[in-house]
Order: sequence, then structure tokens, then C-alpha cells
Amino acid sequence: MGSYLSSEMFNSPYVRAAILDMGIQWVLCGVSVVLKTEKFFDLAGSSTFIYLIWQVLSWSRQFNNRQLIQSSCITAWAVRLGLFLFARVLREGGDSRFNKVRDTPSMMLLFWTLQGVWVFMTTLPTLMLNSSKNNPPLTWKDYLGWSMWTAGFCIQVIADYQKSVFRSNPANHKKFITTGLWSIVRYPNYLGEILMWSGLYLPASSIMKGWQYLSIVSPLFVAFLLTKTSGIPLQEAQAKRRWSKDPDFQAYQAKTPKLIPGIW
Repeated sequence: MGSYLSSEMFNSPYVRAAILDMGIQWVLCGVSVVLKTEKFFDLAGSSTFIYLIWQVLSWSRQFNNRQLIQSSCITAWAVRLGLFLFARVLREGGDSRFNKVRDTPSMMLLFWTLQGVWVFMTTLPTLMLNSSKNNPPLTWKDYLGWSMWTAGFCIQVIADYQKSVFRSNPANHKKFITTGLWSIVRYPNYLGEILMWSGLYLPASSIMKGWQYLSIVSPLFVAFLLTKTSGIPLQEAQAKRRWSKDPDFQAYQAKTPKLIPGIW
């Protein structure tokens, strides 16, 4: 009985995907610890997104338009963001998140493990879609979801571009950006991220049954990370250290919502 349950468990595409995901992170963590560098951390995470969704799709031995569009959306996001973050780390010479943990293997393992959890949780609805043989006709949910993803992707790309241009100007050294999308909300890049993953849940939900709808936790998890842990709180703390006594920054904070125009 035990061997049967074990066999059934490892036949689950979700279990195999989780094993692949964490295996990749832990192997690369070892490389990172030996080389004492975190420069490829974000690139490794984005690459895992791409590998995981297409690998699970190959296991299903079928391809339909919903799966291909969904997987292509994630691939476009991962390629763009991964290369953007990798280029930034190379340009700046490191990732400040790792300044206090770079020489501590146990903390490096924690960071890489958390990245694996993030990859799996974020892709879970799409993993369900890509492992399913169910292929109902496309509906308004699919088109709405991909429209939300497109809007979020455009917001994130534009926000990152505007900030990169701002920072590339020597006259803006040690200044904070208040123009473009950054004049509407203080974290437009995070708004785009939340929109994208919320949108991708909708097409995936077209094939869901029963407990699978609980994968709504995926976009909620992304929103929680960005608004309560690794996103806005870290940026707010960093900004406070730099500009808390700057009256222009105080005015910018007072008049500009964090994430949602007119609400918060």
C-alpha cells in the first residue's frame, strides 16, 4: 500500500515539478556558495519559470491554444525580467539583498529555497493548466485574463524603462523618480506584476475542478509578497533611510498612492 501511494505521488506532475524546481535551486545554491556570488540569482529564478511550465506541458503530450498562449506569456515575462535584473546586478556589481548573507551558506540556502517556493506557488495555476487534457472552448475569462496580463506587462516594462532612463542621468544621482508612471503610483512595477499573475489565473481556472480552485492562492501570494514582505516594505525602508528628511520626498509620499490610483 505504501509503495503504491509513493508511486502515485511521484506520478503527480505537481510533485515532479516541485522536485525539479527545488532541485534546480539547491544545486545552483551550491554553486552560488562556492563562488560567493548572487549575481545569477534572479536569472536562475526566471529561467526556472520557463523550464518548469514547458516541461510540465511536455509531460501532458498535448498542446492547445490556451496552454500555448499562457505559457508564452510567462516566457515573455521571465525572459524580459530575468535579463533586466541580471543586467542591473552586473551594472551595480551585486545585489544589496545579499550584502549580509553572501558569506553565510545557511542564509544563502534560505534565499534559494524561498525562490523555489515563489516559482512553484506563482506558476501553480499554469502548471494545472499545462498538465490537464481538458480543453474547453475559449471564453471571456481567457480573453479578460490575457488582457490583464498584457496591461500588467506593459505597465511593468514602461515603469522599469522610465526608472532606468532616470537613473542613467548623472544629474539624478541620489534622487528619486516622480515622473511618468511613477507620478501616478509609487510602485507601478509591482502593480504590473500583480495584474499579470492575477490575469493568468483566469485562463487556467477554465480547466479547474474542485480543490484546484484553491490555486487562487497563487496571485494572492504574489500580492502578499509585494505588498507585505519583499516588495513595498523593503523599498519603503530603503527610501526612508535615504530621503526621510527631504520635504520633496515627504510631499511625494503624501500625494502619490502606493499601488492603486485613488485607493492605496
